[in-house]
Amino acid sequence: MTVASHLQELRRKHEHLSEIVEREQRSPATDGLKIADLKKQKMKLKEEIIRLAQA
Repeated sequence: MTVASHLQELRRKHEHLSEIVEREQRSPATDGLKIADLKKQKMKLKEEIIRLAQA
């Protein structure tokens, strides 16, 4: 897998997590711990994207 294709896949996963977080936040039965975990996952992906983009 090339770096460019790996970056593209990470960005796709990050966007998917963003959609899930937004949907969860709009839900009346919001689980704060679940949202916090999803946001941590997004942050890890973002950090990896930045790290690879700068390499």
